[in-house]
Amino acid sequence: LFSTPSLDPFCPVLGGKPAAMPAVRREKTGRQNRSNPMSGGMIKANGDASGSGTPRGPANPLGLGGMSLPTKKKHGQHLLKNPGIIDKIVQASDIKPSDTVFEIGPGTGNLTMRLLEQAKRVVAHEIDPRMAAEVKKRAANAGRHNLEVQETDVLRGKWPIFDVCTANLPYQISSPFTFRLLAHRPMFRCAVLMFQKEFAERLIAKVGDKQYGRLAVNCALFVKVTGVCKVSRGSFTPPPEVDSMVVKMVPRDPPIEVDFREWDGLMRVCFGRKNKTLRSSFLTKDVMRTLEENYKTWCALTGAPQSKTPMKDLTLEALNALNLAETRAIKIDLDTFFRLLFEFNKRGIHFSNISPGAKVGDQPELDPTLFLDEGGEDDGDMED
Repeated sequence: LFSTPSLDPFCPVLGGKPAAMPAVRREKTGRQNRSNPMSGGMIKANGDASGSGTPRGPANPLGLGGMSLPTKKKHGQHLLKNPGIIDKIVQASDIKPSDTVFEIGPGTGNLTMRLLEQAKRVVAHEIDPRMAAEVKKRAANAGRHNLEVQETDVLRGKWPIFDVCTANLPYQISSPFTFRLLAHRPMFRCAVLMFQKEFAERLIAKVGDKQYGRLAVNCALFVKVTGVCKVSRGSFTPPPEVDSMVVKMVPRDPPIEVDFREWDGLMRVCFGRKNKTLRSSFLTKDVMRTLEENYKTWCALTGAPQSKTPMKDLTLEALNALNLAETRAIKIDLDTFFRLLFEFNKRGIHFSNISPGAKVGDQPELDPTLFLDEGGEDDGDMED
C-alpha cells in the first residue's frame, strides 16, 4: 500500500615519528592532481597514499598490511587505516573465544587481523578478488587459519550463521544491507557497523531529534541502536567525501511482534511530512480514499458490518483517543505508535490491503522498504 520502489563507509595512522630526513625537492604538480587524492600513486594496504608509493615513516609501524593496491570507486572502497577506530570496533564487538564473526568488506585486513586474534572463526565477504587474495595471504603469513573469505556480493551471497557482525560499508548499500541484516535468522548477538554519518544519525535518532523518522522507528522494532564513535574522513585511504560513524546494534530480546505491513503503512502516513500534525497528515484525500478502500476489504474478509460513521470521523476518533490529533510524528515514541495502531485496528482501519485468501493477522515477510533511508522527509518549518 503506502509503498515506494524498493531501492534503496571510514581515522589517520598514529605512530612514532620517523627520524629526521634531509629535505627533498618534490616535483610540482598541477591543480588537477593536487585536488585528486588518487593521482600519482597506488593505495597501500597500510593506509599510505604517497605519489611514489614509498612509505613516509617506518615500514608497517602498526602492522597495517604491506601490499600496494589501487582501490575501485565502483565498489565504494575506502580502507580504514586508523588503529584507534579499529580498537573501538573490536572493543564494542565484545567477541568471545567461541564466536563466529561475519565481516563485510575486509579490504586488506586491517580489522580482520584483530578479529582473527579473538574469534574462533571469521567469515568475510569481499567483492574484490584482489582484496580477497591479499587478506587471505596476510592471515596465512601471520599463522592465522581461522579465516574463510568468500568472493561475493554481500547482498546476494549466502550468509553464515554468526554471533557478531562487523562491516565497513560502501555508502550505496547501507539501506539494503540493514534490511537483510535485521531479517537474518537466527538472530546475531550484536553488529558493529560503519555507516555514512548522516545515515547513522538517522538510525540512532531519538524522539524530537531533527533526524528522527521512519528509519529510526522501524529499526527500533528489531534492535537497540547506539553510537560508538564518529570517524573523520581522514581515517581512510582514499578519504571519502563525508565523515562516518560506527554504530552498534543489539537485537531486542524478546523480539517485538507486529504486522510489518500494517506498521509501515502507519509510519508512511505519519512520517510522510513528519513536521505536520497527524490530523493534517491523515485527512488528505489520498489517505482517506486508501483507508476507505482498505476498510471495505477488511469488512468483506471478516464479515464485519460496515460502520455508518464516515472514515474521517473514525480516523479522528482514533487520533483523539490518545490526544494525538495536533501532535507531530517527530514527537511520538515507539510505544505510543503501537497504541495508535491498536486504536485504528480496533475500529477496522488498516494500512495494508489484505490479499484474497489471506487471513487477518497473518505475519508477512519483511518489506525491504522498511529500512529505506528517506533523506527527503520533511525537515522544514512546522506546519499544520
